Amino acid sequence: MAGSDATAPPNGQPLDRHKAAPSSAASSPPFPPPATLRPELQLLLSSPLLGSERMPLDEVFEQLRTSRDGLLSADAEPRLQLFGLNKLEEKPENKFLKFLSFMWNPLSWVMEAAAVMAIALANGGSEGPDWQDFVGIICLLILNSTISFIEENNAGNAAAALMARLAPKCKSALTGESLPVTKMTGDVVFSGSICKQGEIQAVVIATGIHSFFGKAALLVDSTEVVGHFQKILDLSHNKDKISGKVHAIIDKFAERGLRSLGVAYQAIPEKTKESSGGPWVFCGLLPLFDPPRHDSAETIRRALNLGVCVKMITGDQLSIAKETGRRLGMGTNMYPSSSLFGHDKDENEALPVDELIEKADGFAGVFPEHKYEIVKILQEKKHVCGMTGDGVNDAPALKKADIGIAVSDATDAARSAADIVLTEPGLSVIVSAVLTSRAIFQRMKNYTIYAVSITIRIVLGFMLLALIWEYDFPPFMVLIIAILNDGTIMTISKDRVKPSPHPDSWKLNEIFATGVVIGAYLALVTVLFYWAIIKTNFFETHFKVRTLSSSIEEVSSAVYLQVSIISQALIFVTRSQSWSFLERPGTLLMCAFVIAQLVATLIAVYAHINFATIRGIGWGWAGVIWIYSLIFYIPLDIIKFTVRYALSGEAWNLLFDRKSNQVRNCHHELISVLTLSQTAFTSKKDYGKEDRKAQWVISQQSLQGLIPSDIIANGRRSSLIAEQAKRRAEIARLGEIHTLRGHVESVVRLKKLDINVIQTAHTV
Repeated sequence: MAGSDATAPPNGQPLDRHKAAPSSAASSPPFPPPATLRPELQLLLSSPLLGSERMPLDEVFEQLRTSRDGLLSADAEPRLQLFGLNKLEEKPENKFLKFLSFMWNPLSWVMEAAAVMAIALANGGSEGPDWQDFVGIICLLILNSTISFIEENNAGNAAAALMARLAPKCKSALTGESLPVTKMTGDVVFSGSICKQGEIQAVVIATGIHSFFGKAALLVDSTEVVGHFQKILDLSHNKDKISGKVHAIIDKFAERGLRSLGVAYQAIPEKTKESSGGPWVFCGLLPLFDPPRHDSAETIRRALNLGVCVKMITGDQLSIAKETGRRLGMGTNMYPSSSLFGHDKDENEALPVDELIEKADGFAGVFPEHKYEIVKILQEKKHVCGMTGDGVNDAPALKKADIGIAVSDATDAARSAADIVLTEPGLSVIVSAVLTSRAIFQRMKNYTIYAVSITIRIVLGFMLLALIWEYDFPPFMVLIIAILNDGTIMTISKDRVKPSPHPDSWKLNEIFATGVVIGAYLALVTVLFYWAIIKTNFFETHFKVRTLSSSIEEVSSAVYLQVSIISQALIFVTRSQSWSFLERPGTLLMCAFVIAQLVATLIAVYAHINFATIRGIGWGWAGVIWIYSLIFYIPLDIIKFTVRYALSGEAWNLLFDRKSNQVRNCHHELISVLTLSQTAFTSKKDYGKEDRKAQWVISQQSLQGLIPSDIIANGRRSSLIAEQAKRRAEIARLGEIHTLRGHVESVVRLKKLDINVIQTAHTV
């Protein structure tokens, strides 16, 4: 009964189930189509909660064409055809399209471009296309996609198994906050409810998407719900007299972040349960303080520092949301959901609803359907949206969000809809997940730039050598280069990288532009090296080494070593956001590079392979090639910065430490300083990482007119000024809230009136 709504019959009556009844049971009458049912039953099927309350239980049996003995299989079949299975619809996944999707990504584009180049550009002269390379690349592409598909499928199965272990089977809570409710005869039992104690027999009146949970999950309808306080107040005989005063007290409590619990009593002179009793008397309010977790403020601060925009979504009233947001450092730019989505929304707002949602710090008075709409609108504004939740009413928003996060002790529905399930209380682990995911993304981005650069470098470099000097580099040595490169590249997954201090994305124009420019540069370096060996005596004159121009085998060995060194050293450039020699690589990556280049150097020095047309060149030439490669390695960082600057204009912030101070002393305003990001050419700790991470916080707090004291430039004096200004601002805010004069002056300033003119006629 975990997947269907049901009405509880009197004790002793069996559950109406889709199973074969005993042979002695009488067959139920045929089930009629919905159009022939009475309006009350159609209402029952469309809204079980209302229908079951309006119809007697015996009439439910009669109209549903069932009995207390249950259904036969023959009776259940037409119902299954009419209403479907007792589950929510799931979109089937096309395995073939999923397999093809692994051929449509930046890495596959590189391989596909290389395959095209193998046909169009690989051979010069009168020779035909290089079909062998083309077939080889296509086979590698298919093999890579197959491996990725298998790994993805296995990962999905593992995740499903993990989710199955996390979520108990056949039970989930309707909400994460509801207290146990006793169900009696005639009451509705919702699908997904947990039976805490006792047993019940019931008639199934709705399954699948027709159940209450199914409708909530699909967001079929949205309703405006009247609060419990409003219902309690309406019971009071003197509600018109006390309503204004009660709401004023509630608002005052809310400004301090306190919830209010209304208390009323009823006199029952007859002292019996059946007595209707006298009128209810509203006797008072209990303020309740529900503080955030002790680590919430720190978690939000860290998230803001990482460029994550945190928005509050709460069912509390607006004043409580603002006070909570102020305490957590999230800001107080909150909006009530009714003004954005409800019937009372203001159509004359200065900004459209989607822009208000984008700029808001949070939303108050939120209903479940509003959460889904907020996530949907943020995604339409091209934001990557994460959502936390714990109840069934959060499941649609968790499923819609790019990253759904179910907190600890969340309901089974929330866990099933979420992408991440937290097993411990608190949200601080989300910040760790952000940092870890950014580190993984950084490694993927580094490898993509490296792969594009190497592809362009190999194809363009050897193509120019073939076109200009008709030189064919030995294919076997290309294979050796690829094998040694792959051994080094495998260690990137364990590399030490610095996560981006702000949200990052696949900037394909930057990736391919950087790859093409660096690849072309390395290709020209190899062409220059080959020209210097064949056409000049530069190396022989300056380094006193023997000539190689007379032996094509020795030239191939020299070109192989030069290509191997500069190609693998490129990974240190692509992995760093700043100067490559300032960011220490991982130990595993460094060891792999050293081993690979030791092998490459030994091959170039000693190897004599006839079928590969290479011969050893000795340690003298090996040293010359290492020096040549190191010299032309240095400009790679400058090329990287130049391309980024040309595309975005922001890369020079990584080169120079620039500070600009703008001081204004009018009306005791704060000193404002803009500190730009810096990484290289600076003595700051972690190359100014903390300053870069603080930029987002500055922009957020600037909206509220507050500048953090830790960025004020002029030492302790400026910090003291900032702290004093913040205290004055807080005193002024409290004065506006708690004093009549402050409130009047605030309204006057808001309406741009002259208070002196008002004071001539009125005394405040």
